Amino acid sequence: MKCAFCRRFLTRVRTWQRKNLCRSLTPGVFNRGFRMILQSQGNEKVFSTSTMRTQLSLLALALVCCCFWSVQAEVYTSIGQMTDLIYTEKELVQSLKEYIQAEESKLAAVKSWANKLDVLTRASTSDPEVYLAHPVNAYKLMKRLNTEWSELESLVLQDPSDGFISNMTVHRQYFPDEEDEKGAAKALMRLQDTYKLDSESFSKGKLPGMHHNAVLTVDDCYDMGKTAYNEADYYHAVLWMQQALRQMDAGEEHVVSKADVLDYLSYSVYQMGDLPRAIELTRRLVAIDSSHQRAGGNLRYFENLLSKQLKELNQEVQEPATEEPIQLGTYKRPKDYLPEREIYEGLCRGEGVKMTSERRSRLYCRYHDGNRNPRLLLQPMKEEDEWDSPHIVRYLNALSDSEIEKIKELAKPRLARATVRDPKTGVLTTANYRVSKSAWLEGEEDPVIERVNQRIEDITGLTTQTAELLQIANYGVGGQYEPHFDFSRKDEPDAFKTLGTGNRVATFLNYMSDVEAGGATVFPDFGAAIYPKKGTAVFWYNLFRSGEGDYRTRHAACPVLVGCKWGELDGELNPHSQAASNLNINQLIGVSHLICFFDYFLVNAPCMHLSHRLQSNLHRNVTAGSFHIKKHKKVDVDTHHLRLF
Repeated sequence: MKCAFCRRFLTRVRTWQRKNLCRSLTPGVFNRGFRMILQSQGNEKVFSTSTMRTQLSLLALALVCCCFWSVQAEVYTSIGQMTDLIYTEKELVQSLKEYIQAEESKLAAVKSWANKLDVLTRASTSDPEVYLAHPVNAYKLMKRLNTEWSELESLVLQDPSDGFISNMTVHRQYFPDEEDEKGAAKALMRLQDTYKLDSESFSKGKLPGMHHNAVLTVDDCYDMGKTAYNEADYYHAVLWMQQALRQMDAGEEHVVSKADVLDYLSYSVYQMGDLPRAIELTRRLVAIDSSHQRAGGNLRYFENLLSKQLKELNQEVQEPATEEPIQLGTYKRPKDYLPEREIYEGLCRGEGVKMTSERRSRLYCRYHDGNRNPRLLLQPMKEEDEWDSPHIVRYLNALSDSEIEKIKELAKPRLARATVRDPKTGVLTTANYRVSKSAWLEGEEDPVIERVNQRIEDITGLTTQTAELLQIANYGVGGQYEPHFDFSRKDEPDAFKTLGTGNRVATFLNYMSDVEAGGATVFPDFGAAIYPKKGTAVFWYNLFRSGEGDYRTRHAACPVLVGCKWGELDGELNPHSQAASNLNINQLIGVSHLICFFDYFLVNAPCMHLSHRLQSNLHRNVTAGSFHIKKHKKVDVDTHHLRLF
């Protein structure tokens, strides 16, 4: 039996959860902590109430800190959480208006006092003796100086800003920090690179799929360039400082000085190897501010360096700096760590997709009943081929709108920066190439999650008992996940050791929102691009039947250019590492392959839900590869997606 204090503690935590004060506390997190305390109680011969109070208090403090941190950190990586800031800002604007109104009311009262006293003092100072000869005037003078002036003093000392300051203090803990601002700026640059958008179009808010323009001012462009400069990213520093200078020269209002813009721009151009233009820009800077502390020295250094280069090339005449403005393409973007960067970004723009008419003729759509699964017999899934090899399919109406909203409701308070698993240690850590937030949902938390898990099992024939938890991802500004594998490679034997489930057999990805522009799932190896469509799901196998990884499935989530992308990943379904076998029914390519997995290896072991006839022929069928089922060819009704339904 739990003590009375324990019962009160449990009641209090459940009240927090019901009131949504800390919905990021999953039952599993709390129960594990509480079980640790009870176990320690059982191990102690004498366990006092005060000790129990102390441990429960520490647990509560840890849980509250967990809640606070999960809300506060890295806001820019999730549009879902950034929407809360919109309402926070609206509330602060209302508070600011109330403060202004209070200040105006106070000032009006002070003005009224001043006008009244001005009239009195003019009358009293014209002839003080005559004025004070009247006893009422004498009394009122005493009263004013003793009482009324004190009231006026109190009025002046009143601070109407207290309410606004208090409101700011409450909300400030949820404000983005410097890292958020820097992350959002770098996200805009990532979008600029991926979708080949010039700075001018970006600054004017002219983005594909956008009907409402949001402009960047001179100072905004300057801050973008400065962020890049501080990261030693001179390529983007040039683009944004040039845009700030262009808007400044066009007469746009600004706070930053032209000298500061030219200072950053000239040095960044020098770092890009364009000495003639760096000299020309530095001369402009000297002409504006001859006393600039760096301009003169930089100019002499650039000129001497150019002179040496000309001598080495046996040239005596300096080539004049080009008069063409700096724009996207003037300088080549430096190479980075990702070898398939150009292919990946091209696919994100819809370039290089290798969907030929011959390949399209091999794509079909069909009704899928999960090998006559009772739950799918009356309402089979609508299944469409997205790619032939490796085989990728899309299921229509995989999630209803009500299920999507419920999943978002459960996930949003728990969103935290998405992590990747370190291939060497197996430990989860954040990475710059994955910019999003995610939450993990357990089946027992809500009937909707249980229902979704069951549906995935019915569709795929795989069990979710050995899968990772349902992962909900929400992408922020320029949110992306660069090319990666979902399975562990041979040189990463411990990648999923902590899960105890073996390698990841397959990936089932639900799209929970439409995206106006960007956000495609692309496969650089074979040139496929799959676009998000709300309520649909895509499915593919990560491993061959031998258990070897299919390296063609290396894929990426393109940056979201316009819109808000929500995705649900039942990831990466795993074979059971302890059971004798795990059923994996693949009817997704028009052929039913029956495969049993034991870790990585095919075994001729009985599989659940199969007739004796199929069990006895299992190994032969796997080897020969086939039970053929009837296929319905897709009808080519448009240039992108084919529909029969």
